[in-house]
Amino acid sequence: MDKSYQTYYVPEQSPWPIIGAVAMFLIAVGAGLTVMQLNSDTSYGAWVLFAGILVLIAMIVGWFRHVIDESMSGLYSAQMDRSFRQGMGWFIFSEVMFFAAFFGALFYVRMFAVPWLGGSSNNLMTNEVLWPSFEAVWPLLVTPSGAVTQAMPWHGLPLINTIILLTSSVTLHFAHTAIEQDQRAKLTLFLGVTILLGFIFLGLQVEEYIHAYQELGLKLDSGIYGNTFFMLTGFHGMHVTLGALMLLVVWLRIIKGHLDSNQHFAFQAAAWYWHFVDVVWLCLFVFVYVL
Repeated sequence: MDKSYQTYYVPEQSPWPIIGAVAMFLIAVGAGLTVMQLNSDTSYGAWVLFAGILVLIAMIVGWFRHVIDESMSGLYSAQMDRSFRQGMGWFIFSEVMFFAAFFGALFYVRMFAVPWLGGSSNNLMTNEVLWPSFEAVWPLLVTPSGAVTQAMPWHGLPLINTIILLTSSVTLHFAHTAIEQDQRAKLTLFLGVTILLGFIFLGLQVEEYIHAYQELGLKLDSGIYGNTFFMLTGFHGMHVTLGALMLLVVWLRIIKGHLDSNQHFAFQAAAWYWHFVDVVWLCLFVFVYVL
């Protein structure tokens, strides 16, 4: 029998999954309440959301530490390594479906809903009853209430962020090559640059949101255009944050000498996720900003 199949580590019962479920529940409830309370004086939804984020961070830190300790103790076999690879592959696939649903909503609105509302057979009902000022063009910059917004241009911060993420994929590839060749100095440098670029991207996205709110009048409640814009860019930003934190954990482990050319799946998993995030941003840049 192949030695890689002789042992398979079964971990003891862990509290982390249920803690993670509680965190996601608090985040979902808090986010919903926060959106509902945008125009009210109450703000307890933000506190629920913040509590959920704190619990999620605690869960991630604790679970990561647990898995790292198990790995460094030599409990994982080659078969366990294959299980981790399959798990990460399915996780990224689920994220692909997640964004496919959001891009599908954008596609439906632009290709079906807006043209249908502006069609000749429905034009009378739309214009005279439902939305007198409606025009079947994208983006919809006038809301049913009459509020006027401006579209976010593709140049400026969005273009800069695109260049930043593309550059981060290149530096991450150099880091991947370095770990396979046990060039630890080069690995530490290029992985550190990748993480720095990721956090710069997030900082510029915050600046972009401030510009959208204060100067363009583009907000989450600015009709379907505002909804889709912040939904897609916001969730992508959340994934960039998660990917940057994953790379940061890997970088700290590399500094401590944990990973080498023979055993570095933690690096590969974070790299897969980061490249996935970059591909999603390219699609987002084209379909949300350019077209």
